[in-house]
Amino acid sequence: MLKYMKDFVQRRLEWVCESFKDDKSKMLIFTGTLGWILSSAAQVAGIYRNNEISDEKKSFLVPQEIMDGVINAIAFIGITTIAKKGIEKMASTGKIAPQSVRDFLLKRPELNKQVGKFDFNLDKILPHNIDAYKSYCSHKNFVTTMGTLGASVISCNIVTPLIRNATASRVQKTYIDMKQNPSVYAQYHSGNMKV
Repeated sequence: MLKYMKDFVQRRLEWVCESFKDDKSKMLIFTGTLGWILSSAAQVAGIYRNNEISDEKKSFLVPQEIMDGVINAIAFIGITTIAKKGIEKMASTGKIAPQSVRDFLLKRPELNKQVGKFDFNLDKILPHNIDAYKSYCSHKNFVTTMGTLGASVISCNIVTPLIRNATASRVQKTYIDMKQNPSVYAQYHSGNMKV
């Protein structure tokens, strides 16, 4: 059993290294999303297994925590991916570039006037055997990772709580209304709904 676990972990680590070695920002998005999913699952399991919480409260809390987890993961993926793609595009079009790349482009006026255009791509233009390309790759990886990190902070600490609280408030209001007026909601779940 121990050998199986060791092999399993080793294969996962090899997959992580291979998948994210060239793009650290993808690693941030992957681990952040996985963290949201696992923390939500742990929260749901904790509520479900807690004997001090009544079944009535569990019937409200478990779906609410599942919805919170979905909102957290989707908002995190969406915001960080948009930031990552935007910053990658700015780097590949030369809008944000290290000095060595700027110097390379200044020596080639036909390329320099293309900087910032949507179809301009430094990945295809820079020769791979020059220092400017190595500097560009390092710079692009750095700014994309920092941008993704910043977007994850904004997502986790500003956007996600706003969305989650608004959604939870609507769900809670519906739940309270349902408990106070069960006859109104019974027609929707009886199978005899009239339109």
